[in-house]
Amino acid sequence: MTKQSMQSKNKSRRPMDKREAQEFEQSVLDIARVARVVAGGRRFSFRAAVVLGDKKGRVGVGVGKGSDVSSAISKAARQSKKNMIKAPMTDKGTLPYEVIGKQTSSVVLLGPGVRGRGIIAGGAVRTVCNLAGYKDITAKILTRSTNKSNNALATINALKKVEVKKSDNKPQIANNSIKKVKKSTAKNLKSKT
Repeated sequence: MTKQSMQSKNKSRRPMDKREAQEFEQSVLDIARVARVVAGGRRFSFRAAVVLGDKKGRVGVGVGKGSDVSSAISKAARQSKKNMIKAPMTDKGTLPYEVIGKQTSSVVLLGPGVRGRGIIAGGAVRTVCNLAGYKDITAKILTRSTNKSNNALATINALKKVEVKKSDNKPQIANNSIKKVKKSTAKNLKSKT
């Protein structure tokens, strides 16, 4: 090959050191070796729980299994991309009101945080809130469950419950009992005057 043809060949290739910016950041919550019993012994595989987020309001959790760790992580990342949700957020980067999420035996309480305090949460809840893009948030795992994937999914379920009104970015609570209480107090005030 001539020198000129090699140079033109190298120009067509993309440089290896410059990587494209990834759309989502990825964090591995948990990796576990799991087994299934078959005739003649056990077959081992790996389970991975992964959180994907862009720190701009989109976040997802996925669980994948594979014969090796890298395939389990890639399957979990694909699953979390499918399960992506839009996290509701105020202009200050927090939640508008407290909300509780549940997944199997895990119960998680999320609430608005004081400005400048940061993310006050533990374990998987912190990872989900961080990758969702919250700046100030308070969270508490209310149960004794140490299952990271269930705690992360309970956080996602809590975020799904939050509704923010689109017109003025003020919270609109979906719970009918609170609306009934407000209506009954308004009627009581009118009857007294």
